[in-house]
Amino acid sequence: MAGTVQSICPHRTAAAKGSMRAPGASTGRQSKMTWSEDYRNKCQSAAQALEAIHSGARVWIQSGCGTPSALVDALVARAPCVHDVEVVHMMTLGSADYTKPEYEGHIRHRGLFLGANVRPAVAAGRADYTPIFLSEIEGLFVNGVMPLDVVLMQVSPPDEHGFVSLGTTVDCTLTATRCAPVVIAQVNELMPRTHGDTFVHVSHISAIVEDTRPLLELRTEVSTDVHMRVAQHVASLIPDGATLQTGIGGIPEAVLKCLDGKRDLGIHTEMCSDGVIELIEAGILNGEQKSLLRGKAVAGFVLGTRRLFDFIHENSAFEFRSISFTNDPFVVARNDRMIAINSALQVDLTGQVCSDSIGTKPYSGFGGQVDFIRGAARSKGGVPIIALPSTALGGKVSRIVPMLEPGAGVVTSRADVHYVITEHGIAYLHGKTLRERAQALIAIAEPRFQQELEDFAVRSHYMEREKAAAALA
Repeated sequence: MAGTVQSICPHRTAAAKGSMRAPGASTGRQSKMTWSEDYRNKCQSAAQALEAIHSGARVWIQSGCGTPSALVDALVARAPCVHDVEVVHMMTLGSADYTKPEYEGHIRHRGLFLGANVRPAVAAGRADYTPIFLSEIEGLFVNGVMPLDVVLMQVSPPDEHGFVSLGTTVDCTLTATRCAPVVIAQVNELMPRTHGDTFVHVSHISAIVEDTRPLLELRTEVSTDVHMRVAQHVASLIPDGATLQTGIGGIPEAVLKCLDGKRDLGIHTEMCSDGVIELIEAGILNGEQKSLLRGKAVAGFVLGTRRLFDFIHENSAFEFRSISFTNDPFVVARNDRMIAINSALQVDLTGQVCSDSIGTKPYSGFGGQVDFIRGAARSKGGVPIIALPSTALGGKVSRIVPMLEPGAGVVTSRADVHYVITEHGIAYLHGKTLRERAQALIAIAEPRFQQELEDFAVRSHYMEREKAAAALA
């Protein structure tokens, strides 16, 4: 195992690894032990394990439903004893108390994708946000741009050969374990054992904390009538035999509900939710026509409930891989008829998509949107989609806007955008002029806002008044 780690992360020297070794970490003498003896020797309390975190360390935390709550609690308790510790992760669930004002100077968070638990700290300037494609995060560890010192993760109990599984959440954590000198595992018998590239051997774990508490869950957002109308338009572009990138939220869940009657669909996605269960059980999602990993539902992690955790446990239909694989646009493109469905906060009349910020305030992150939009665009028969309700704030504001809000970030450029879908229809933008784009987007905007959008387009010389009126008619 040690040789593998060094070859993947050559910037980590033996000296650096030795300086951060946790209590109970493997040594050459331990290689003669059975893995079960090694496991028992590494078991300790969360407080003992977290003593491996020293001032100036950078700590990776597994995200989503895999968030290791016991270790996070111990990290917060450890905070007063350290200074300038940086905590790095994507969207975690549960509390993130280390971002509270009282821990300034002790722990600072660097978000690679923001959830509700860290968003206020970023807005207040107590935490940081790094805009980055999900597919490129692991490269930061491997290339030494963001070297890691400690990994906190939650895993299943070991199998008869001493391998634990990352279960619900491979994300970037598997690569992180290969790049960090200290790996601390919360072993939880409630963590499902999943198939694919999800395994870490006990010999590569520095400290083990046994803690059985329910995994954190993310319940499905209720799909509204507007979500269903958007989803029906999306579903009209999904042919039999397509491979889907699914997501979380009202629209992706609604799309899954609109797939009755489809045949031989597949999954290649960064994440999936409870909504896939019924489609798999019904035989609609079977992967029979996938051109890459046929028959496998490929994902980097799941976000859902206990029902989903039980469904993926020892389920050979699922193939969990690191995000650097699932989100690589060149890998995505190898799936014929790849349907990428992503959301947005705003789309301007030229087709620029903002999905990570509200004005200057970071809201979420780049996620896998560009990874999958570009991958689907290069897929044989692929369909890259941006899907969103036409309004926000209870219908008070339009999401199709003349210009993005000042300070808003462009996640997906107008040259990358193909389909934009609202409950009012489908706009196809790829290869279109600014005039054609403005016409198409105004046509799928909420009718109450169409006139002001048209007025702006005319003032900006995107469109001529007479032609605009004719196009909308």
